[in-house]
Amino acid sequence: MHLTLPHRAIPLLIGTMLTGCATGPAFQAPDVAKGVSDRYVSGNAVSKTHDATTHDNRQAGVAQQVDYGQSLPAQWWTLFQSPELDQMIRTALKNNPGLQAAQHTLEAAQDNLRATTGSLSYPQVNGQLGAQRQRGQMAGATPSVYNLYNAGVNVSYSIDLFGANKHQLESLAATVDYQRFQHLAASNMLVSNVVTTAIREATLRDQLQAAKTALDAGRNVLQIQEKQLQLGAIPLTAVLNQRNAVNQLEAQIAPLEKSAGQSRHALNTLLGLPASDTSVPAITLANVKLPERLPVALPSALARQRPDIQASEALLHQASANLGLATANLYPQLNLTGSFSYSRVETGAGGAGSTLWNIGAGLTQPLFNGGALRARKDAAQANYDAAEAQYRSVVLSAFQNVADNLRALESDADVLKAQADNAAQTRQTRDIVRKQHAAGAVSLTSVLSAEQAYAQSQLNLANAQGARYADTAALFASLGGGWWDTAGATGNGAKHQ
Repeated sequence: MHLTLPHRAIPLLIGTMLTGCATGPAFQAPDVAKGVSDRYVSGNAVSKTHDATTHDNRQAGVAQQVDYGQSLPAQWWTLFQSPELDQMIRTALKNNPGLQAAQHTLEAAQDNLRATTGSLSYPQVNGQLGAQRQRGQMAGATPSVYNLYNAGVNVSYSIDLFGANKHQLESLAATVDYQRFQHLAASNMLVSNVVTTAIREATLRDQLQAAKTALDAGRNVLQIQEKQLQLGAIPLTAVLNQRNAVNQLEAQIAPLEKSAGQSRHALNTLLGLPASDTSVPAITLANVKLPERLPVALPSALARQRPDIQASEALLHQASANLGLATANLYPQLNLTGSFSYSRVETGAGGAGSTLWNIGAGLTQPLFNGGALRARKDAAQANYDAAEAQYRSVVLSAFQNVADNLRALESDADVLKAQADNAAQTRQTRDIVRKQHAAGAVSLTSVLSAEQAYAQSQLNLANAQGARYADTAALFASLGGGWWDTAGATGNGAKHQ
C-alpha cells in the first residue's frame, strides 16, 4: 500500500519542523512581595534613634530618622560628607584586584555567550581551498605529473526542534546575569569594607590617644602616691591599687597600637596599595558627619536592590534553563547539511574540472542509553529545587541583615548616649576638682585621678562613636548600596506602616 502526501502539506510540515516546540519550564522571576511583611523587625519599628549629642559628642550624637520607602544614592558613602573617605573609595574602585577579577570574570561570561550564540543561532559555513602536485601512472601508461586544485564550501545547521539550543543560550545568559550581580555585590562589599575599616582605624586612633592620656595621668598619680607612701601619708594598699590601674592602662596601649596598624594595612590592601603606603590620608571621626536621615527600602523592594539576591535569582534562572535543556535532550535532533565543491586537474596536455554538491538532513532520536538522559533530567530538576530553596534562604538572610542593622543603630544610639553622659559627668567632675585644687581644698592626686577617669571615659566614648558610624555603613550596604539608582533619586515615597 502506498501513501501519497499532498504537495500542499509539505511546506506546512517543514514549517512545523523549523518552528519547533520548546520543552521544559518557562522561567518566571519569584514574586518575593507575596506574603512579605511591610516591616523588617519584630515589635516596634525603628523610626528614630535617640539624640545623644553632648559637648563631647557633637558629630556622632545626632538623632537618625529612618525614611522607609526611600532609595539610597548610588554613591551612598557621600552621605558621610568626608572628602578623605570619598578619595579612599575612588582609589579602591579603581585599584582593587578582587573587583578587577570580578569584572574580568563577567567579561569572560559575556564572551562565552556571544561565542555560543554564534555557534547555535546561525548556520556554520566553512570554506576550503587546496592545491596539490601529484605524479600518477595508469596501468600500461606513461607516468605523468599533474596539478590538482579544489575549492569548496560546507554548510551545517541544527534545527532547534525542542528548544535545546534556546535553553542552552538561556543558561549562558543567566550566567552572565549572575556574574554581573556578583560584580555589583563585590563593588558594594568593597565600598562597605573601606568605610568600616577606615572608621575602625579612626576609632582606634582616638582610643589610643585617650588611653595614652589616661596612662599619663595614672603615672603622675602613682608618682605622687609613692612619695606620699615614703612620708607615711598613705597606706601601701593605695599605692598597690594605683599600680594595678596603671598596669591595666599600659596593657591597653599595645593591643590598640597593633589593631590600628593592622587596620591601616587592611585598608591599604582594600585600596589596592602596599601595606606600607602612606599616600592616602586617614580620616578622623571629627571630620565625618553621621547621616541624620537613613533611606531604607521596603522589604518588598529589597529583593530587586540587593545584588546577592539578584545573583541567586540568576542561578535559579540558570537551573531552570538547564532543566529545559535536559528535557529537550530526550527528543529528536534535526541537522541540515550541504556542500559545494569544484575540482580541476591540470596536466601538460591541458586541464579538466568537475563540480559536486549535496544537501541532506539527519534526524537523531535517542533510543536506548541505560536511562542516562532521564536521570540527567531528574538531576536537573533536583538542582532547580535546590536553587529555589537557596534563593529563599538568601532572601530571608537579607531581611535579617537589614533588621539586625536597624536594631544595632537603635542600640548604638542608646550606648552612645550612656557613654556621652558618662563623659560629660567625668568632665564636670574634673573641672570641679581642678577648681577645688586651685582653692587649696584638694590635693594634686585628686586632680590627676579625675583626669584619668575623664580620659578613660573618652576612650569608651570613641568606641561608641565608631560603632555608630560603622553600623550606619553596614545598614547602607545591607540595603544593596544604591547601584540601581545612579541619579540618586528617591523612591516612590511609600511610607512604612
